[in-house]
Amino acid sequence: MKTWDYHLDLLIRARTPLIWIRSNEEERVEVLLKNAAQRLKPRRLISWDYIEGLCGAINSEGLGAKQPMAVLQWLKTLDKNNPTILLLKDFHRFCEDPGIARMLRNLSEQLKEKPHTIVLCSGPWSPPNDLDESLTILDLPLPEEPEIRHLLSNISKATGQPLENNVLEELTHACSGLTEVRVRQVAARALAQRGKMGLEDLDEVLEEKRQTIARSEVLEYCQTQANPSDIGGLDALKAWLDQRHQAFSDEAREFGLPLPRGVLLVGPQGTGKSLTAKAIAHSWSMPLLRLDVGRLFAGLVGASEARTRETIQRAEAMAPCVLWIDEIDKGFGGDGRSDGGTSQRVLANVLTWMSEKQSAVFVVATANGAEKLPGELLRKGRFDEIFLLDLPTEPERFSILKLHINQRRKYLDLPLSAVVDRTNGFSGAELEQTVIEAMHLAFAERRELEETDLILAASQLVPLSRTAKEQINSLKEWASTGRARPASLIINRTIN
Repeated sequence: MKTWDYHLDLLIRARTPLIWIRSNEEERVEVLLKNAAQRLKPRRLISWDYIEGLCGAINSEGLGAKQPMAVLQWLKTLDKNNPTILLLKDFHRFCEDPGIARMLRNLSEQLKEKPHTIVLCSGPWSPPNDLDESLTILDLPLPEEPEIRHLLSNISKATGQPLENNVLEELTHACSGLTEVRVRQVAARALAQRGKMGLEDLDEVLEEKRQTIARSEVLEYCQTQANPSDIGGLDALKAWLDQRHQAFSDEAREFGLPLPRGVLLVGPQGTGKSLTAKAIAHSWSMPLLRLDVGRLFAGLVGASEARTRETIQRAEAMAPCVLWIDEIDKGFGGDGRSDGGTSQRVLANVLTWMSEKQSAVFVVATANGAEKLPGELLRKGRFDEIFLLDLPTEPERFSILKLHINQRRKYLDLPLSAVVDRTNGFSGAELEQTVIEAMHLAFAERRELEETDLILAASQLVPLSRTAKEQINSLKEWASTGRARPASLIINRTIN
């Protein structure tokens, strides 16, 4: 028996009066409860919804339609010789009514003496405070691979064209992380297009996963063509990432290596943190999901935590993938007391997941500063490593300038030593802007780009290292205590 089924059976046998199964998969929940009723005979499953009323009870068909209080009264008077699991669909919408809430609280006491169980099935919901102590929460996980394999096999057999074992395995792996409803939709589209399922449906599966992310208010599916070769310098970080990429292989599992957790990139603006996140996803051939931390914090009490759980579930549905948490210091670096502790609870949920996750979700978090980062985020075990992306060293400035020039003026070979000397303290983004400004100067005179254009452009730009010198020096001092590894092989000295 699966762990979830065992836990459900235990709650029912222990006469837990009110169970809230957090899931939007009503059909799947109903099937699971039917199976539980079979295992726990003579219990029976009865369902109720606002339109059809009570279904499955003899002489009670349609009872309580549009009268939610009536179905609760029915259960209250039900004989203990007819042990019942009552599935209430969409019932959370009525729980704000004082009478319904009072009745549920009364039943939560009375049903401890009777073998009846009330099961509420809904997605994200913030229960009234009155019901907090009465509800037992049970999260329904996404279908596991054996369930998906069984479902796909049954669908293909029903069409008269059963899937070959290798095709079934490929589709099962691809559909991992989708809800049962989404798997059925993929199968339905395949049957509508070709009359059968096959490896051609792998693109449909990926599109279904993209649609899942598109429905999220918090996650964004990012298309990227960035490569590590598009990043100048950061050789130590690149070498480390190459090692972690190899750790996703089956060979690494056999060797005993765990799945990589993620990396925290700290550094001033414009040092390539975002570009690195994009390059990781593209070079590893993984989807890139960007998490907008600000959108996690919804207005209603409890809604932020619900969004966090939903976001984690959606990210795991895309595994293997890269989850990019941009500017994590702004999302979780404030004073938790100012928002009633919501940010601290959300952070605790994220950190617990990062520490315990078994899915192939590689977290890339970026931060501009370290002073606001909470200590629990920096503890070993949250990330595999923390890297400081410092301002480019002299060799890195040469590499970055050459890279941006070659991207725009291919085969143009310019002497860059003078420009490199004049751009000390420039970030990667500022070096790129220097090249673009120099090209504007050359193009205005309809001639080729020259070194003097780069020197003039650099002289007109005031780098961040001058306007935020204290902040950058503070960040370097923080990293120098061993809290972060340098992303570059050569470390810049403190700015004078």
